[in-house]
Amino acid sequence: MNISIDIGTDAGGQPVQIDVQELLATRLLVQGNSGSGKSHLLRRLLEESAAMVQQVIIDPEGDFVTLADAYTHVVINGGDYNEREIAAMGARIREHRASVVLSLESLDLEAQMTCAAAFLNALFDAPREHWFPALVVVDEAQMFAPSVSGDVSDTVRRASLSAMTNLMCRGRKRGLAGAIATQRLAKLAKNVAAEASNFLMGRTFLDIDMARAADLLGMERRQAEAIRDLERGHFLGLGPAISRRPLSVRIGATRTATRMGTHSLMPLPSADGADMRSMLFTEMEAPVAPRVAPEPEPVAADELLERIAAQDAPHEGEEGPPVLDIVAAVEVAEASDAVIVSTLEEMLADPDCAFHPEAFLYQDFTVRCRMQRLSKVPLDLAAFRRRFALAKGGVLDPGETRWREALVVAGRLPDEMVAPFLQIVRAAMDGEPCPDDEILGRAYGSRSPGRIRRLVEYMEKQGAIVVRSDFGGRRSIGIPELGLSTEAE
Repeated sequence: MNISIDIGTDAGGQPVQIDVQELLATRLLVQGNSGSGKSHLLRRLLEESAAMVQQVIIDPEGDFVTLADAYTHVVINGGDYNEREIAAMGARIREHRASVVLSLESLDLEAQMTCAAAFLNALFDAPREHWFPALVVVDEAQMFAPSVSGDVSDTVRRASLSAMTNLMCRGRKRGLAGAIATQRLAKLAKNVAAEASNFLMGRTFLDIDMARAADLLGMERRQAEAIRDLERGHFLGLGPAISRRPLSVRIGATRTATRMGTHSLMPLPSADGADMRSMLFTEMEAPVAPRVAPEPEPVAADELLERIAAQDAPHEGEEGPPVLDIVAAVEVAEASDAVIVSTLEEMLADPDCAFHPEAFLYQDFTVRCRMQRLSKVPLDLAAFRRRFALAKGGVLDPGETRWREALVVAGRLPDEMVAPFLQIVRAAMDGEPCPDDEILGRAYGSRSPGRIRRLVEYMEKQGAIVVRSDFGGRRSIGIPELGLSTEAE
């Protein structure tokens, strides 16, 4: 079966075709310096063969996501998922024969290599019944199969190189046909490049790259100078799917284009030097410092105890307070709870309150309650500890219905962990991002990142939460018993 696509024209203006069936069996290597037209060539290849074969594109710069606007490709943003989810998607892609673009532009180099390796390994490890033919295009392949170690760890480099080697060396029997593009052959691992039988070589200037390109094309060394003279969008093609002899190809037009377009000259701003200087160096408004409630002056413990004893004990010759009726008792209880809520709010207005000793906080609480004309402090030390922990977690009124189930789960955690747990629950209930370490640290009463990390790990081991991190470094936390999860942050 001979199924060919038109890739462009030769020097005489005649169409140049690529046999897709042969390409799937023999793989493709594209090389050219930045600006030579590699991405345009790959786009033309993908557009022309989109209706013939499943396509999987590893896209480190987000150049090919626009294919989804005109074709059936599904765009996967690698930064939104973790390694396990990326692997699961790779397996499903082979099962359902979906054409996808794995965009890695939001990730740093090491995360790109890790994500691509997980994805390619999942494609490679698919069950035999899912070994359908697929064209796997990898742009900037020198990033994923470097010839030498670079700025990434050896573990990441070996994993990525192994995945690329499997694609190019052993992928054919599993239906995977690699089509890789690189700026420099010298930067691409030789065992990956050597497995391609079809070549499209674009403009390059370094002698070492021209020599390798000439060797792959079967040209003599003195003919290698022709590679330096190629125009943008022109390539020399060779291989069983293209031509048995080196052939000059001018790549044809495409229907879609990259989101970024091409850079060209444009008029400079019309502002004169004074206006430009004013725009660049205008003073910024000074940030307004948040208002903090004034902290009450500390009271000596002995004096405070004397005050409490004097107000609580009945005076000589006087009887105790009269028995209140039910209505009055309810009114007093409601007033007392309102004072508790307002007092806790005032205390939490101090950004450092979570880091004060417990004895100091309770003393502050009792003084504030007295200032609200309560005849008796409504909470003892143990009750205050629990109520203050709930308040730090965002629960000022524990009687609210929406907190009922969350408080049951929180009751199984140590007291000092209740506040950070409730901060996570509150964020999940409100559909907000996961609280950062600063918020959790304030609720926990610690500024140590290590302690916050161990806190989260402990809560996860207890089954209270499930932590999920994607390749973009964003964290979300789920609460299984409540069926809730925060947004990623």
